[in-house]
This record gives sequence, C-alpha cells and structure tokens, in this order.
Amino acid sequence: MSGTTTAAAALRHRAAGAGANRWVVLVVLCVSLLLVAVDATVLHVAVPAVTEDLRPGAIELLWIVDVYPLVCASLLILFGTLGDRVGRRRILLLGYALFGVASALAALAEGAQVLIAARALLGVGGAMIMPATLSILRQVFPDRRERALAIGVWSAVAAVGAAVGPLLGGFLLEHFWWGSVFLVNIPLMLVSLPVGRLLLPESKGDGTGPWDVVGALMAAAGLFGVVLGVKRLGGGEPVVSPLTVLPLVLGAALLAGFVRRQRRRTHPLVDLAMFRRPAFSTSVGCIVLAMLALVGLELIAAQYLQLVLGLSPLETGLRLLPLTFAAMAAGLAGARLLRRFGPRRMVCAGFCLTAVAVVLLTAMGRADNCALLLSGFVLLGFGLETTLFGAYESMLSEAPPEQSGGAAAIGETSYQLGAGIGIALLGSVMNAAYAPGVTGGVPRVPASASVAAGHSLGEAYEVAAQLGGPAGAALRRTAGDAFVHGLHVTLLVSAGLLLLGAVMALRLPRVMQCEEDGEAVAVPAPRDAVDSRVSV
Repeated sequence: MSGTTTAAAALRHRAAGAGANRWVVLVVLCVSLLLVAVDATVLHVAVPAVTEDLRPGAIELLWIVDVYPLVCASLLILFGTLGDRVGRRRILLLGYALFGVASALAALAEGAQVLIAARALLGVGGAMIMPATLSILRQVFPDRRERALAIGVWSAVAAVGAAVGPLLGGFLLEHFWWGSVFLVNIPLMLVSLPVGRLLLPESKGDGTGPWDVVGALMAAAGLFGVVLGVKRLGGGEPVVSPLTVLPLVLGAALLAGFVRRQRRRTHPLVDLAMFRRPAFSTSVGCIVLAMLALVGLELIAAQYLQLVLGLSPLETGLRLLPLTFAAMAAGLAGARLLRRFGPRRMVCAGFCLTAVAVVLLTAMGRADNCALLLSGFVLLGFGLETTLFGAYESMLSEAPPEQSGGAAAIGETSYQLGAGIGIALLGSVMNAAYAPGVTGGVPRVPASASVAAGHSLGEAYEVAAQLGGPAGAALRRTAGDAFVHGLHVTLLVSAGLLLLGAVMALRLPRVMQCEEDGEAVAVPAPRDAVDSRVSV
C-alpha cells in the first residue's frame, strides 16, 4: 500500500473514532456481544424440555445443539471480510435484524426441523455480529492504550455472557416454556437496531478490487467441514468413521485451496501477509491453545461436579461462577497489566498461571474440597482471560486497520476451532485414561456390563443402577475412581499444552507499541499507579 493510501486510510479511521462518543459505542457493542454469548449457552439447560416437547430424534437433537456454533464458526471470515468491503455497521445491523427474526422462529418452532433451521439462522446472525463488534471497536479506538481498555471491557462481557446463559435459561424454564429462552432476544434487538443505527459510526476498508465471492464460499465450506469433523470427534465418534473423516478431509482441502487462491490474487479476501508478522500469528496460536484448555476443562469439570460430587446443575453453575468472576476481573485489569508488563510477559504469565491452576486441581478426589476448587477456578479464570486478552489485543493491533474485519474474523474463528479441538482432544485423553480402569474387570460384574460402563461415567452409573446390590455398588465405586484418575491425566496433559503456549508467547513483542502522530512509541512500564492511568 502506498504512503498516500495509508495516510488517507489513517484519516478515515481517526474520523470514525472521533465522530462518535466512543465509550457509548463500546456499550452498544458490548450489548451485541452479550446477546450472542448468552445465546451460545442458554439452550443447554433447555435441552430436556425441548426433547420432551418436540420429540426430536438423536441426530436431530444433536443438530439442534450444534448447528448454531457450527454455522457461526463457518461464516465468520465471510462476513468479517464482507464488512470490510460494504461497511461494518451495515453488516452488524443486518445481523441484529436476522438474529431477532431467527429468535422468533426458534421460540415458536413446532417441530425439530424448524428449530434446527432457526438455530442455523441464529448462527448466520451471530457470524455477522461477532467480527463486526471487534472490528468497529478497532476503528473507534485508534489509540492503542484506550483500545486495550475497551478490549478488556469487551472480553469481560464475553465471560459474563457465557456464564449468564445457563442461569438465565434455568430461570426462564422455571417460569415459562422453553421458547422463552429465545424470545428474550427480541426486545434487546428491537432496541439495538435503532440505537446502533443512530450511534455506531460506519467504517470500511480501502475497497480496492472486487470482493472474492468464490474465496469467501471456499472458506465457509472448508471451515464448516473442519468444524463438523472436529465436533464429531469431540462427541466420541470413531476416528475412522466416513462421516468424520470425509468432512475433515474435504474441509482441509478447501481451506488449502483458499490459501493458494488468496496468495495468487492481487486483492485477496484475507491478506495472508498478516501471518508473516510474528505477533499476529503467535496471537492466533495462543488463542487456539487457550480455548483448547478452557473448553475441554470446563466440560470435564462440569461432569466431575455433577457425577462425582453429586451436585445439581444449579449448584454446578454456582461452583463455576468464581471462574467467571476472575475472568471478568482479568479483563477489566487487562489494559493496566498490558501497559505495565507488555504483551510477551502478560500472555506468558497468563499461560503459566493457568498451568499452575490446572496442576493444583489434580489434588481433586472423590470428596468435595470447596477451598481447593475455589482457588483453582479463580486462578484458572484469571490466567486464561489474561492470556486471551493479551492475545486478542496484540492480534488486532498488528492487523492493518483496513483489514480489521478479516482480522477479527480470524481471531473468532481460531477461538471456535480451539474450543472444538479442546473438546475432541481432551475428551479423547479422558476416555483413554478412564476406560481401562472400568473394562479391566470389576468383581461380580459381567464383562458386557463393564464394556458398556467404559463408554462414560454417566453410562457406568446407569449400568450400576440396573445391576443393583454389591455388584452395582462396586461398579459405581470403580467407575468413579477411574474417572478421577482420567481427570488427573487430562489435567496434566492440559498443563503441558499451556506451558507450550507460554513458550509460544515468547515470540510476542516485549513492550506495548502505541502510535502517536504516525510514529510507533513504546509504552514503558509505569513506576507508579498515577503513570499507568488511561487518559480518556
């Protein structure tokens, strides 16, 4: 890009940030993100009610739960780059409208297929909203120090949304029917549409060259195949199953073709040169590893709390709340930590702190230890959010402003892929460590029952209840011990991955670079609290 073009783009981006009250814009964007984050988890507690009312088959039920994140992850790059071309606010507002319509369809669905279609439309709306919020934030806060604070608030809201979803869903189900978990979106969207149109500034990239429609479709189809294959692996499907291998192979082939196509085009959909910047590629890798650890551990922790300790779903959600509160605190403190320590030390320390928390949690056993769980979850939430904050901020700051939509989409895609891979990888490790302890033979338990119990702890408890008597009690006790052993092995594997992330983070910049009047300025570590305050 020529110097004249760069200067013109910089003027446009400064105008985008100066033309609106940026902190009000941040509030609007956070409400958008909160809605999408809540909708990703709110259905989990409603699955039994949906099953009882709509009577979906096993495959239909799986698609009801998975189609939203699957479609959303597949279309992030498509809509993120489209926003760079036609306007990020325009895509965001269209996402609002589609999200509201799809919510109404989902709430009033009278059959499983209609609900699946509505959830898919929600995924399309979410794919419009998620990268747009982050890319508009990048434009509205051109100063890196203020942007770091804004990203901290943004990431704290994301943590709140993920935690509020199940709690909100449980409250609504106690008082209304299952469709109410979707209807709650509609009034928020009716407010967000006019407010967003009035307050959000429009911004777009330089607009040179045509938008690569074929490349966008290749990326969407490729990501759909890869995410579908990864989700099937995470669901315990055989690795050699054609329905698992075929999507993975086709998806990987399409993504490889997409990369080749982008390298050859004069005006690529995604500027792959961004990955040549160590800070950008390292940040993306750190996001994948952090999410890999977080989602896999949350899934296993929920099973431990409910099946081993015997807590109810509400009690389980309350036990996990300290993790969310710690993540919120890390997000709000992230800007100060980034200025004081710099991206390299901040992300590296976040990974190390998370690894310490994971190793600490290996002390969990069959008995409930509230103090251990509280301290472990607090360290885990603070460490992981510190890592994600530093990685996201570095990734956005390294990307050219005119490609902020594509960069945000890459970050969100890596987030989704890391989550899917985490469930598949850590779930496989858990099963490999758990099954031998049950299938190896339990006194007075038939071999066929032991094999069935080796599939999961929940199934082991069902088999034990059918057997009853001393044999059932022995199987239940053995399965619980095997699960705790598998949990310890999984935690140690996760700690190793987190330490790998800490090593990877050493490629990040040592200090936070801020631009003032077109020149890069390193922000030194402040010597006191007064020096570290953000000037608003």
